Amino acid sequence: MSAALQAVKQFRVRELAPVLKAQPTASTARPKILNPFLPHKNPESGRWAPAKYSLRRQADLVKQARASGMLHLLPPGPKLSPKDLAAASASTPISASTPTSDAMAPAAESSKSWWLSEVEWEGEFKEKEVKGADVGNRLYAGRKRMFKGHKWERTLEKRTWERKMLMKDMAARIERFRTTYRRKTPSPVSPARPVSYSKLPF
Repeated sequence: MSAALQAVKQFRVRELAPVLKAQPTASTARPKILNPFLPHKNPESGRWAPAKYSLRRQADLVKQARASGMLHLLPPGPKLSPKDLAAASASTPISASTPTSDAMAPAAESSKSWWLSEVEWEGEFKEKEVKGADVGNRLYAGRKRMFKGHKWERTLEKRTWERKMLMKDMAARIERFRTTYRRKTPSPVSPARPVSYSKLPF
């Protein structure tokens, strides 16, 4: 048995064993089990209990179940929509739902494959409708404009244009500054006099 199939089997055994132990006759019928992928409300206290499995563990189980072809054995949740679950159940043949082994007798196989029985998961998963998900653009769907972004991104076009205009005649400007500075530099042989140096033109 592969590691992916073993992980799915451990999940099913962990969830089905307490119910079948409390109700031995539930193995022949469809037992009702709380969906461990969804939060549940306590009818007595009115408080919500979080999902038994985190989103990371749910994603790992979905990946392993998809790799082993046992996706139909998992309950619906945030990482597995009812549409994907229905498609997996329809595409899974009956023979694939009961893995066989040459070294296992039919009687022993039927007694050990109880974890493959059908289960009725309690709890309704309401899938949120995300705008733009059908066209692959969920980020800006329904928005009038894009996000503001960083300030350097918003001012990049203006700064690029200003830099381009300044560099356009930079050689002439440098030459003009150098000649102006040289002309105003006092001669060492002439008498000292106050000199007003102009600021840089750029």
